[in-house]
Amino acid sequence: MRAAVFSDRWDSDVSEPCKTLSDQNRRELLQWARETARRILEKAPPGCQPPSSRIDGRFGGAFVTFWSGRDLRGCVGTFAPTSDLAATIAEVTRLSLADRRFEGDPITEAELPNLKIEISILTDPQPTPDPLSLEPGTHGIIVRRGGRSGCFLPRVASERGWSAAQFLSNCCTMKAGLPADAWRDSETEVLLFTADSFGESDFR
Repeated sequence: MRAAVFSDRWDSDVSEPCKTLSDQNRRELLQWARETARRILEKAPPGCQPPSSRIDGRFGGAFVTFWSGRDLRGCVGTFAPTSDLAATIAEVTRLSLADRRFEGDPITEAELPNLKIEISILTDPQPTPDPLSLEPGTHGIIVRRGGRSGCFLPRVASERGWSAAQFLSNCCTMKAGLPADAWRDSETEVLLFTADSFGESDFR
């Protein structure tokens, strides 16, 4: 399950896909997230340098996830569009370390070296008139109605073996606090996005 920081900065007119990152870009962003986390946990003053490789483009937001083996230890992201990935990754790294689901057992400085970091770079979420058109494992979803909202990253459907309908229903109940069939309601907004996800385990 994932936690998210939602923004009202939706831009449904933007359909440009997320720019492809090079392996060097990915490595540097993972190193940047780890160094940011280390300094936060050590309470060290700012001073580390952001990635040196130029990353051009506009991105739909990002998530940073901490894993202990297969166990989640923190995951927070933002859907706010950004052209400064380094700043966005630093901010969601900070937020992920403070994931409210782990308030009683937060990540510690001693634990960090044993954790793996994963980053997901997102496309802009797009409203869909046909939620069942989503492709499990390819699309992530946001479900919104009234003041309630919830999201799942694309990999959740693959990990759980969910169909499109199960993905939507579980997002409603588990993340948005809505009835399981709320996604079928015309008053409910369903948005789709994709993610470029990569982790430290990809670069052993």
